[in-house]
Amino acid sequence: MRENRTEMSEDDERATDLGGGGAVVVEASSNKTRSFGGNGGGGLGVGIGGVVDYCPSPYPDQVLENVLENVLLFLTSRRDRNSVSLVCKSWYRAEALTRTDLFIGNCYAVSPRRAIERFQRVRSLVLKGKPRFADFSLVPPNWGAHFFPWVSAMAAAYPWLEKVHLKRMSVTDDNLTLLAHSFPGFKELVLVCCDGFSTAGLAAVAKCRQLRVLDLIDDEVIEDDVDWISCFPEPVTCLESLIFDCVESPVNFEALERLVARSPSLRRLKLNRHVNLVQLQRLMVRVPQLTHLGTGSFSTLDNPAQVDQEPDLSAFATCKSLVCLSGFRDIVPDYLSAIYPVCSRLTSLNFSYANINAEQLKSVIRYCHNLQTLWVSYLLWSRL
Repeated sequence: MRENRTEMSEDDERATDLGGGGAVVVEASSNKTRSFGGNGGGGLGVGIGGVVDYCPSPYPDQVLENVLENVLLFLTSRRDRNSVSLVCKSWYRAEALTRTDLFIGNCYAVSPRRAIERFQRVRSLVLKGKPRFADFSLVPPNWGAHFFPWVSAMAAAYPWLEKVHLKRMSVTDDNLTLLAHSFPGFKELVLVCCDGFSTAGLAAVAKCRQLRVLDLIDDEVIEDDVDWISCFPEPVTCLESLIFDCVESPVNFEALERLVARSPSLRRLKLNRHVNLVQLQRLMVRVPQLTHLGTGSFSTLDNPAQVDQEPDLSAFATCKSLVCLSGFRDIVPDYLSAIYPVCSRLTSLNFSYANINAEQLKSVIRYCHNLQTLWVSYLLWSRL
């Protein structure tokens, strides 16, 4: 009687149950491999040439940190982020790694080195310097709040920096030049109540090819006869906002006219007092997509060649998206009727610099059905 027997040669595979969790060793003579798997989340993995690799599973804390970092990417409020950083050390680290917008309300509260060590992925910086009473000339000259320590430290640490907002800081032309040259993707510069720089520094910033916002608000800009308006890149710019109503020196109007014509994304434009009403009309025809407009002088008296030239009062009607109107320096009240076509859409109207009486103001605001914010001088307000 022939006995049926299953024989295994040395070249055949053998499977052995190790017990206790179903781990199996599978061996082959040509290339022995072993795989161990139980009920645990990690363990031994498959090796090469019979070598067993250990594949550790992520630590629970590491998993939680990864989840937390992904959640914090959607948390934009700096107050909420500050609260998160106070929970525990791991949350403190996760919040620092995911913060891209850095707000420092006092430039002396923390050193640039300490801020850079903690926050390593910053793309936007808001930095405030002198106290508020500096606006009333109650701070001596050269008091401090210099931007140089910050821009020099950030130039090496944050090559991807895109936005800088400064308030009551001392900024030099060299600072602005370093800023423009150190960050190839720089997009936004806002200077509020700053001093120490001139139009030469503005020319360096204007050359940034990806610049979207250049807002100069209540700054003290030194005049040095540099044609900074002509320094914006050609043939097309990325400008979305250009505010220079605080610049006391005249600008190259022909260059300004060409600039707005090649800025299809421009939405905010605030002009200084050297741009008269006739020139304003020429600009508005080229940028009818404006939503915020600062009108400049709102008269023709600053240019003798244009005294007898009547402005085209229909230019405002072409701006169908205009919701914010300001400026009106050296205003001629007879031209107020020019803004009537846009009054119904206005949500903000600033007459702080307008030399008008109460009756003239009433003739305008009677058409402003959607007005939410109105600025007038104290003298005019007392007569309403």
